[in-house]
Amino acid sequence: MGLLDNAKEAAEAAGEKLSRAFEDTKGRISDKADEAKADAEVKKAEQNRDATEAKNEFKENLRD
Repeated sequence: MGLLDNAKEAAEAAGEKLSRAFEDTKGRISDKADEAKADAEVKKAEQNRDATEAKNEFKENLRD
């Protein structure tokens, strides 16, 4: 039974290693998605700020 037990343990270890690798990859993909989402939100906020500054500058010029 020693050979069969060794094969079973090796298969279990390989399965656990594969599972950990999958979880790590899944985590990295999730992190990249979160990073892209945050970058998009920052870009949107910067565009909103720039638009507001341009609008305020236009209004100021109308007052002069």
